[in-house]
Amino acid sequence: MEPHIYTINIIWQEGRMGIMNSDEINSPAPNTQGSLQVATPPPFNGGVEGIWSPEHLYTAAIGSCLMTTFLAIAENSKLSYSGFACKTSGKLEQVEGKFLMTEVLLEPVITITNEADKERAERIIQKSESACLISNSVKAKISMNSVIVVG
Repeated sequence: MEPHIYTINIIWQEGRMGIMNSDEINSPAPNTQGSLQVATPPPFNGGVEGIWSPEHLYTAAIGSCLMTTFLAIAENSKLSYSGFACKTSGKLEQVEGKFLMTEVLLEPVITITNEADKERAERIIQKSESACLISNSVKAKISMNSVIVVG
């Protein structure tokens, strides 16, 4: 089986909260506010399109942990920022007869309010990635390409 990529998006809202979604997932079923439907993903026999899968949730856990870790470290560091978004992609492969999530790519974009904080923001996102408890708990290779913008 060829590798598959599962992509989620996280957008910071306020405080330590954000919204997580995926362009690959349909809206939840009616009358299930706050719920996620979970199913076997389409590449597998009987898989269902448009429903959250364990592979998406695995990927989401890593991306959302980066966000929450960044929010805490940025707050403690008194970094002034106006936005955080992170595209996270997880790669599923078959290795030695077993399916594994082998790689995760984090692509955070942090919007800061002061140009002078650009290097500090980069240090904070790097520290956030190395301190993320979910990233530190998984076997997959974690890579990060961060972008700091002034806005």
